[in-house]
Amino acid sequence: MSALRPDDHAFHMREALLPGGWATDVRAVVRGGLFLSVETAVAASPGDERLGAVLPGMPNLHSHAFQRGMAGLAEVRGPSADSFWTWREVMYRFVDRLNPEQLHAIAAQAYVEMLESGFTRVGEFHYLHHDPEGKLYADPAEMTRAIAAAADETGIALTHLPVFYAHAGFGGAAPGPGQRLFLHNLDSFARLLEQACQVLKDLPDGVLGLAPHSLRAVTPEELAALETLAGDGPIHIHVAEQIKEVEDCRAWSGASPVQWLLDHASVDRRWCLVHATHMTDDETRALARSGATAGLCPITEANLGDGVFPAATFLAAGGRYGVGSDSNVMIDLSEELRLLEYAQRLARRGRNLMAMAPGRSTGSDLYAAALAGGAQALGVDAGIAPGLAADFLSLDTEHPSLAHRREDALIDGMIFAAGRAAIDGVWRRGVKRVSGGHHGAREALAARYKATLLDLMA
Repeated sequence: MSALRPDDHAFHMREALLPGGWATDVRAVVRGGLFLSVETAVAASPGDERLGAVLPGMPNLHSHAFQRGMAGLAEVRGPSADSFWTWREVMYRFVDRLNPEQLHAIAAQAYVEMLESGFTRVGEFHYLHHDPEGKLYADPAEMTRAIAAAADETGIALTHLPVFYAHAGFGGAAPGPGQRLFLHNLDSFARLLEQACQVLKDLPDGVLGLAPHSLRAVTPEELAALETLAGDGPIHIHVAEQIKEVEDCRAWSGASPVQWLLDHASVDRRWCLVHATHMTDDETRALARSGATAGLCPITEANLGDGVFPAATFLAAGGRYGVGSDSNVMIDLSEELRLLEYAQRLARRGRNLMAMAPGRSTGSDLYAAALAGGAQALGVDAGIAPGLAADFLSLDTEHPSLAHRREDALIDGMIFAAGRAAIDGVWRRGVKRVSGGHHGAREALAARYKATLLDLMA
């Protein structure tokens, strides 16, 4: 290897999870935010930063950052049966006054918490586009700039997914007043994408995709046009999250949402079907064969009472999945993975159900699958390997739940026992953003966040 430059940074890791599995005495050199080299079974060199157990940073494939501001505000029982649909009314009321400065403050708080829990890239499913009256800003990407500024300020990587939202229900139903901040037609949305592309040029390894909000919010003709606009970029869509959605889709088209989408769109590796909770076995296997990622958000799906993803059939068919924090009611990578497994245990009355074979570590298989699926969904490659972004986290091996453990047992200890308290440091493009479990700007950004909420809730 050539001599190091003054701005290179070398790390020596006692053990690290590499694409080929665990390795010991790993020496990784970072140049310009990317891994320049990764060697195994080598001694540390003078000046190396020494680390213990290291994992690649995790992609968070589905976030609505603004919803961090309403976490806990929808937990009061209403006069009728509470559901996703009653929760949505609370959300509409919360966003009613939100401006770009407030969005920036709330998103920054969410992104700090993501980094502290081990997420190093976020897929921001972004549908707040307009001012509180529903009017276009002079800069159509004003709210996108707020998201990008929050990502830049905190250091998290951003895959930005501007959302196309035009209708309130299947068949092109007219939108309601609560949706006025979201709405676009195809021409105005194309202009938004053009501006968003310029915004992301200022972010290191930013990725631009797009997101038809749901089959409720787009017509078939609009969906076809959006596929063309996306090109090779990621395409994300909410689908089959709620039974009512499935029933309404059948009434409109004669097919369930997932089946309709597979029949009428070119669903492939570019696509992420978020939730996909309610599917028949045939639909589940067909989704797995498509190569698309299932975007699972176990904390939010539990909070909203959505249901349980049919993981057994999906995994048996070779399906790929990742995890996201969605409503950001709680931001915790370990909890997303733990709840994904625990929901399967409750539904199927068994244990270690997300492990891929006898003798496999459940935690390790969860982590590896979410890493690969999340990276695919967000349009990047992820891992500790030359040429990739130097996004990784270190574990506190002195934590009681990680004591005297190595390799896969460390991941099991993190996910099923220690939780986010096991994460000591987080690096993004080789820059340490989290130390001792705390983001370097946590206090300042939390103070701004709390001041913002004071204004919004006055």
